[in-house]
Amino acid sequence: MSNRQLTLHFDMEAEGRGVIAPLESKECVAMLLAGGRGTRLEVLTEHIAKPAVAFGGRYRLIDFTLSNCVHSGIDTVGVLTQYLPMFLHDYIGKGQPWDLDRMTGGVYLLPPFEGGDGSDWYSGSANSVYQNRRYIESYNPSYVLVLSGDHVYKMDYSKMLDYHKANDADCTIAVIDVSLEEASRFGIMTVDAKGRIVEFEEKPAKPKSTLASMGIYIFNWDLLRENLEQDNLDSNSVHDFGKNIIPRMMAGKLKMMAYHFRGYWKDVGTLESLWEANMDILKNPNLGQADWPVLTRGRNRPPHHISPLGRVRDSLVASGCRISGLVEHSIVASGVVVEEGAIVRNSVVLADTLIKRGAIVEYAILDERCIIAENAVVGQARDEGGSLTVVGGSWD
Repeated sequence: MSNRQLTLHFDMEAEGRGVIAPLESKECVAMLLAGGRGTRLEVLTEHIAKPAVAFGGRYRLIDFTLSNCVHSGIDTVGVLTQYLPMFLHDYIGKGQPWDLDRMTGGVYLLPPFEGGDGSDWYSGSANSVYQNRRYIESYNPSYVLVLSGDHVYKMDYSKMLDYHKANDADCTIAVIDVSLEEASRFGIMTVDAKGRIVEFEEKPAKPKSTLASMGIYIFNWDLLRENLEQDNLDSNSVHDFGKNIIPRMMAGKLKMMAYHFRGYWKDVGTLESLWEANMDILKNPNLGQADWPVLTRGRNRPPHHISPLGRVRDSLVASGCRISGLVEHSIVASGVVVEEGAIVRNSVVLADTLIKRGAIVEYAILDERCIIAENAVVGQARDEGGSLTVVGGSWD
């Protein structure tokens, strides 16, 4: 822990996360929601929080949001954790891989705490930010950027902030067009010709448009604080941004603007969408591009080795792997061993998994540290009517 974090930590413990004087003013503070369990990812989140789930052969989901922050010039990031936080806390640490180990600002981990005002477990996304309002106040920001830690995308938040200021908005929501079939999974907006939001519905059964919220919000801090305080007093609220805060601000006739995002974005809230996002990398493997790299806390491993018997086609194979079988159209994370005669197709194999000789893995996600027995058959080809197969790993 840096000296800056240590000082802030003691002040917060003494005052219920209340810092009397601003440490240093920041125009914008980011609050990254990373406490979700992600139950629809089933065994992949039995031992870790959803933002810590591995992705793309060498990353974790939270890497995308943290990397976006630092590349966008947002250097003060509060990470709100709750469900199984230990692994995520250890992974983020002081924030060095993302250049967020700063003397002022940087990354700060914010699990639930008990203070003099009776604070407790986070009861919703909005409540988690409300309970940490004194952390935000310590930087005296004009704006607060609220983010999710479990989406796959690259985005320059500074452009969104410029748009917010140029339109003199009270709140700006990043939006993206989705298919009508997907629309019911998201908050859906209707906007006027100037981009002002005129109607908002959270996960409607019959969506009126396909303009979906990306779960990325910029608020004027004074107005957000006021609405969070009102929401905290509402016994009928579930204290959620999409279900409560945004509708409350809409009802208050505040100026709500939609910021259209045109790049790649994927909500990996289901096993199928997680598999699809990994497969998308094979179509456009640009995650490591020099001008906007996805930063990560990687392990130092030797280069992968493909034996004379090994064959790799249209796949990404990370460092430390030993391939003696066939790997085809798959993502293979670090430290994976594929023995002689084994076949891996259309699959995502997470770190340190062993696939023994003669085994067949087809259309599957294998969790970290799985062992697939000799001659075992896991999954069935998608074009043969197979369903995605997921195998849990060992976390002992």
